[in-house]
Amino acid sequence: MFQIKAFDLEQSLQEVTERYEKEKQKRRALHNSLVELRGNIRVHCRIRPLLPFDTAAGHSISQDRQRNFSEKVAYAVDDETVLVKCSRPGHASVNKTYQFERVYSALESQDAVFADVAPLLTSLLDGYNVCIMAYGQTGSGKTYTMLGPQLEENFAFSLEDESELGIIPRAAQEVFRLISEKPPGSYWVEVSVVEVYNNEIFDLLAKDTCGKVFGVKRDVVTTKEGKNNVPLLTHETVENASEFLHLVNKGLQLRVRHPTLVHAHSSRSHLVVTSTITTIISEDNFGTSWEDEQTSQRLNKEVSCTFPQKMRDDKSTSSSRASSPAQLEATEKLKQVKTRLQLVDLAGSECVGMSGVTGAALRETSFINRSLSALADVLGAIAEQRSHVPYRNSKLTRLLQDSIGGDAKLLVMLCISPDQKYLTESMQSLGFGTRARQVQRGQVKKKNFPVPSKAK
Repeated sequence: MFQIKAFDLEQSLQEVTERYEKEKQKRRALHNSLVELRGNIRVHCRIRPLLPFDTAAGHSISQDRQRNFSEKVAYAVDDETVLVKCSRPGHASVNKTYQFERVYSALESQDAVFADVAPLLTSLLDGYNVCIMAYGQTGSGKTYTMLGPQLEENFAFSLEDESELGIIPRAAQEVFRLISEKPPGSYWVEVSVVEVYNNEIFDLLAKDTCGKVFGVKRDVVTTKEGKNNVPLLTHETVENASEFLHLVNKGLQLRVRHPTLVHAHSSRSHLVVTSTITTIISEDNFGTSWEDEQTSQRLNKEVSCTFPQKMRDDKSTSSSRASSPAQLEATEKLKQVKTRLQLVDLAGSECVGMSGVTGAALRETSFINRSLSALADVLGAIAEQRSHVPYRNSKLTRLLQDSIGGDAKLLVMLCISPDQKYLTESMQSLGFGTRARQVQRGQVKKKNFPVPSKAK
């Protein structure tokens, strides 16, 4: 009899659990719709596991304090809540909680992280710009989350273990998978890789006269249309994910790094990988049916009547220039709509006393912290709907202005360490994420594609 009751209770529990999961999915779908309408910034938080260098990093601290420091204080309560235990000597422990769109525990894989990112990539081919950036202190797992494990000899990311790949290589694979489902020759992909180092922008794909890749300083300017642009920036055309990742790896080998007490391979610059997807559309489909007149006017500004200057080679289905009158007429009937995917691995915020940097590395830390403060100031100004948003306070915020300001679906991936010794930095990152969630930019504008006219 007890076995029957136990079986009934287990069945009831399973049914309740299933209903709860369904309701949670519905609630999340409604919340995502609300985020879309308000133009809020999506914020996900990833708590990395405790690592061997957590105990080694504080070698200048006494052994008693070291034992206290190697304590886990940040936890994923559920998939939307972070709990932080805040304690000070002589004071009672205080628990603080933070809510985000998604929270990943230390046990969750790269697959789980990308599963929540992938739907945004579909938006690219639907006419939206997308920006994904990783934010957090040095050593919190940003580069691992964005790229995956890196090779010691040249800092390129390894492609051997697919389960360990980060957001950038997975995003490249997903974009080309989505493109493969579209008509051949209808999409065009170009890649640029830049770093913001000491408040200067460097083109990591620029080549010298011998064809050798080396970083060249560039500047960001504002166009007549009010968009930000980097003149002379190198854009390489790619036809598959392998070519995309090869270029990213070339750029990574030039990225500035410096060892600190917190992280042996600390990135000293902000890395921005931009993929521009050009959709080729026949002019015959234009001007027939639009969602509204304003959208039509905006699209007409965004499209041009010629192919990009950098043509694909002859093997591409859409590469040959028009030479005969028939080909020329066909070319003139083609227009293009561009959407942009920005993948950003921000340099980590640093406490100088903890990282132990001096000299040139100390100067780098100063620039990193100032640029991240400028990013926080920009988000604060947008959240408070101030008349002036201080984008010009940093090259980083100028470079990302279009994405931050509402021209892209923006996802911030907070990365935090669970260790007690990094509590101050983790709280700062969680506070940044909380402020970012409060930003309401209005509904992100879509670069609408034309609707074919119907035969009468």
